[in-house]
Amino acid sequence: MAKKAKTPQRREDSLSRDRIIDESIALLDSSGERGLTFRALAERLATGPGAIYWHIDDKNDLLTAACDAVIARTMSAPVINTTPEAAIRALALGMFDTIDAHPWVGSALTRAPGQLPMVRILEGIGQQIRALGVPDNTQWSVVSALLNYILGVSGQNAANAHLARELGAYRDNFLHEVSVMWSQLDPDAYPFTRSVAGQLRVHDDRVDFLAGIDLILRGIESSQGR
Repeated sequence: MAKKAKTPQRREDSLSRDRIIDESIALLDSSGERGLTFRALAERLATGPGAIYWHIDDKNDLLTAACDAVIARTMSAPVINTTPEAAIRALALGMFDTIDAHPWVGSALTRAPGQLPMVRILEGIGQQIRALGVPDNTQWSVVSALLNYILGVSGQNAANAHLARELGAYRDNFLHEVSVMWSQLDPDAYPFTRSVAGQLRVHDDRVDFLAGIDLILRGIESSQGR
């Protein structure tokens, strides 16, 4: 008689919320939000969907928890013995790299306004803005400007990378094609775009991102009369 195929051993006894979240992150990284289903997750965990529901309410809860775990790791990077400006740059670049590595995080953050993942980022920026001596009545607007820039640019960068992968395009080839297209634009209608066509081909996304952070920081310093 033919032997039955082996099935994954069920491990409900070792199942925990942390383990569910870790596997969810791996699934999100490999398959995106559409691939995050309780059935797919149950297969990875060698358990049944019912065991997962014991720890997680629904998919939104799971996505927020996975996002929070990734953000918590990013925000836990040490900022000891450094200036507030350097801490903000490190935090910003950490978020940029995190969203680049986990493109689904940007979308997850927009679905969890006011919840812990966003609060972690807000608090991290806010503490450094306070350390810079920004007056209480302008701290919110300054923090908001930084937060929107960090998440907006990071999210767009991740989206561009995802689109390039879907199209099977390599970054250098894609930028070269766009650069050529820009260089052929009407010089009277698009003088600036034509002038930077060559720079587009060789620009560094992370360097450009940090340049924007530095512009905001210089604006803060200028407003403080420093």
